[in-house]
Amino acid sequence: MSTTRIFVARLAGCAVFDRQGDRLGRVRDVVVVYRRSDPPRVVGMVVEIPGRRRVFLSIGRIVSIGSGQVITTGLISVRRFEQRASETRILAEMLGRRVALTDGSGDATIEDVAIEEVGPGEWEVAQVFVRRPKTSPSPFAKGATMFVKWGDVRERVLSGQSQSAAQLIQSYADLQAADLASTLLDLPEQRMHEVVAELPDERLADVLEEMPESSGARILAGLGDDRAADVLEAMQPDDAADLIATLPDERSETLLDLMEPDEADDVRMLLRYEPDTAGGLMTTDPIILSSDATVAEGLALIRRHELAPALGAAICITLPPYEPPTGRFLGIVHFQRMLRYPPHERMGTLLDTSTEPVRADTSAAEVARILASYNLVQVPVVDASHRLVGVVTVDDVLDRLLPDDWRTGDAPESPRPPLRRPSTDTSAIVTRPRRTSRGRAG
Repeated sequence: MSTTRIFVARLAGCAVFDRQGDRLGRVRDVVVVYRRSDPPRVVGMVVEIPGRRRVFLSIGRIVSIGSGQVITTGLISVRRFEQRASETRILAEMLGRRVALTDGSGDATIEDVAIEEVGPGEWEVAQVFVRRPKTSPSPFAKGATMFVKWGDVRERVLSGQSQSAAQLIQSYADLQAADLASTLLDLPEQRMHEVVAELPDERLADVLEEMPESSGARILAGLGDDRAADVLEAMQPDDAADLIATLPDERSETLLDLMEPDEADDVRMLLRYEPDTAGGLMTTDPIILSSDATVAEGLALIRRHELAPALGAAICITLPPYEPPTGRFLGIVHFQRMLRYPPHERMGTLLDTSTEPVRADTSAAEVARILASYNLVQVPVVDASHRLVGVVTVDDVLDRLLPDDWRTGDAPESPRPPLRRPSTDTSAIVTRPRRTSRGRAG
């Protein structure tokens, strides 16, 4: 990156440090204000600080921009960013806009914006990277690109009109699901639904798993039944059950009927349990093997890159069948113990007999106590016949321990509230471990 001219799309996600080298957050957008005859002036950046709070960082408090990082004086207001009517966010609103070239050669679309330092602590829009309309009928063809000065283009839309949904998705392609969820909730309602319509089902499922159920239900309300069912299928069963539980009964039944029978059965089973019990917290897709399976087979299952770390921490050993509800639960084998034995060793000889399973009606508070007392990442859940029905992982318990607003709110200053399902927009200093598993292996 140049130290004086920076392309904004490359700033998205860059770390923000103070002069002592302590990381303060990450850049999420650049804010500009339009001027009558001069290029738009940069007034600051939107920075996401711990707790997923988005705050405003004035350009005057930025010491340098470059080399994939932003250095500040260290003084950042923690007041939540609220966009003023005169302000425009480059990533969220300017990219994708239609412009006319002032030389009369036609129209183009803004794909990136370069900002330039014009004085100490003063930055403005210098150039725009634009793409002309394609001239070939081929679906794979793209129009020519070019760099032009801000004065060489004229916008065909009002300032404040948002970019295309596809362009916004491209700008945030590298965001983790939790960050994209926060970004979507920051958008106006109509823009949020436009972006959701462009997201692939798997990506949207990841995002919904990171949202409060109330926000997820709002998004599902804007989807057709067929697509909503496809997205729910791609979610982990416990997250899908939490979300479906917030929907009207008629819509819930419609979506469950449209889902694949195996997926719908898992969700229906979870819906039978109270939310603050082990049954209400558990996921129904742990790794399950027979006692005759080898260490090599177990490690092969754990190696799958899409598997969540919490689910890969241990393997459940049961009698057949090996799908919940399984045959009689025999015990678990911890990942670390598997590493100490040769690949041909049978899993049945490595059972941890000290880890007792819990019943599906065990309270969430008791499950949390067990995880903390014995330093576990997951605890198996069995029914009255001692058949394995699922496992509760530490991230599921954290969702209940943290306050309702842990994703987007302030750190709590009052005593921790009772365990309950999150139902409003949330956040906190502690962030939820990423759940990349689909449960189907991922």
